[in-house]
Parts: sequence; structure tokens; C-alpha cells
Amino acid sequence: MNPSADCAAPPSDGDALRRYYRLHAPLYDATRWSFLFGRSGLVTLARQRLPDARRILEIGCGTGKNLESIARAFPDAEIRGLDLSAEMLEQAGKRVRHLGDRVRLLHQAYDHPVGGEEGPFDIVVLSYCLTMINPGYDRVLATCRQDLSPEGLLTIVDFHDSPVHAFRKWMGVNHVRMEGQIQKSLLAQGWRPEFEKVSRAYGGLWRWLTYLGKI
Repeated sequence: MNPSADCAAPPSDGDALRRYYRLHAPLYDATRWSFLFGRSGLVTLARQRLPDARRILEIGCGTGKNLESIARAFPDAEIRGLDLSAEMLEQAGKRVRHLGDRVRLLHQAYDHPVGGEEGPFDIVVLSYCLTMINPGYDRVLATCRQDLSPEGLLTIVDFHDSPVHAFRKWMGVNHVRMEGQIQKSLLAQGWRPEFEKVSRAYGGLWRWLTYLGKI
């Protein structure tokens, strides 16, 4: 079982992830609650720091659970949810239908900025997404810089690392890399942290990262 959310991966990873979520999409929300820590807290932190955000993008929106939380926290914002998996987006479409045109779903890889003529985003959300993009997570972070407004906020919650080799190996079989690489890439690219915390799960079996930063 892969506890991570689907994301827009580069072509080398995309086919494998599509196949995986074709099977897991219908059961995703029922099976991931015990792994995906910090998602609601991330939205709360974003709301505290940028309450007037008007355009928000979630990359790897999966079944749309976060999109609902974002919509409640930012009732006046236009929200875009992007994902590589058609099956996950089908679930998301059902979940956010009641929100109308305020939430739009994009079925594509995140290999270029998507703000377009509508303009940059105030907040970009990546929830349990980046650790699945191997290789390519650093390219996604670089693209976020192009999609964010000058004062925009990058928000991330994701797996960080694990001291247990067998657990890391199991997660690797399920497309998740847990070697602290996301935090290292953020530092190397010059992101400025507004909030950064690494928390322990299940007594230290693994650790997860919460990060808010600016360009």
C-alpha cells in the first residue's frame, strides 16, 4: 500500500504512477488516514500567513481532500487542482462538484508553469507529492518559483526520512523516496523558509516535513 498522494511526475515516473492509482483511487481516502499527517495543519498555517490569498494551486491534488479544506479556509479564492492520474481526478471531481467553478481540475504533468494569462498564484500546495517524483522533484520546485507571485507562499507537507532500512525499502517499492532530499533541494534552490518543522511518526519509524517558504 502506498500512503502517498499522487502527483504530476516526469515522463519516466508517470506511467508507473498512473497504473498504480488506476487501482488505488477508489480506496485511497479510506486507507491513507494513518499515514498522511499534517495536511490540515498545513492549510491552517497557510491561512494564518496569507489570509487574503486569491489564487491557489495544489499540485498532486489526488482525490481532492485538500481542495475541500483549502476552499473552506479561503472562501474567496480561485483554486486549481492538478494531478497526473485521471482516476484520482475523477474522485476529486465528485468531491468538489458542490464548489462550482471556483475549483478547476487540471489533468497533466507539472512540467511547466500553469498560471498562464490568469496570472501567478498566491499559494502553491504540495501535499505528499514531491517524494514520489524521482527524478524530477527539484524541477517541480523550480517550476513553482515561476508560478508563484513575488510575495507568494510555497507550502509543503511530505515524508522526510526514516532510520529503518526495511521501511525505506518498502516505501521505495511504492515509489516513495525518504532520504531528506526535499529539504536539501529547497535549501539548494534558495527558498526562504517562513516555517520549517520535521516531526516524528510512530515513535520515529519515519519523519515528515512541514515547510512554508517564499522565493
